[in-house]
This record gives sequence, C-alpha cells and structure tokens, in this order.
Amino acid sequence: VQLQASGGGLVQAGGSVRLSCSASVLMFSINAMGWYRQASGKERELVAAITRGGSTKYGDSVKGRFTISRDHDKDTVYLRMNTLKPEDTAVYYCGAGVDAYSLEDDWDLDHWGKGTLVTVSS
Repeated sequence: VQLQASGGGLVQAGGSVRLSCSASVLMFSINAMGWYRQASGKERELVAAITRGGSTKYGDSVKGRFTISRDHDKDTVYLRMNTLKPEDTAVYYCGAGVDAYSLEDDWDLDHWGKGTLVTVSS
C-alpha cells in the first residue's frame, strides 16, 4: 500500500489549506481513511477520519474548522483546513485501513504515508 500526501506548506493564521492523500493498493479494499498530526514535542493526535460508508469524526481542536472528504473512485482523501491557527502547525500524516473485505463502518487505520508539514504563521 502506498499513500501519497500533498498540499502542506506555509500559511498565515486565519488562512486555509487543503491536503490530499491518494492510496494505491492492489487486490484489497481501502476502508477508513484519515489524518493524524504531530506537533513538535507532542504526541500524535487524531485530526479527522472518514469511513468507507461516509461517517466522519474529528479531533476536538479542529471541529468546525476542518472538513474531511473522500473520492472513492480515486481512493483519495481530502482535508480542508479553514481558520488555521499557529497551534495547527504540525506534520500531518495520512492513514488508511486496508482489508480483504469492504467494510463500511470500520475505523481502523493501519497503513501510513510520509507526513506533510503544515506551518501556520502568526
């Protein structure tokens, strides 16, 4: 499984960024997809996740500001980040749950891509 994330960079506080992550897998189903982030000196935390069936969940610190979506045909997940704050500065990691079966409501993320850095300047 290969996960390729893009869209990170430097943005001013209050601005917006969209991250994308495309999954490449053969012979298996991609179920949940999502994003975690890790700021310097902090533990990795959930940003947002979306199941194959379309259910979503968000970390408390991003609710109302970030939106996760996915394109099943492209096996791609997006994270729209609005009203960015300096505390959103982190490396964002894309994850996917891969299984032999198509699972509509599974939340597991067991494959990870390399992170993409988002830096929010004040």
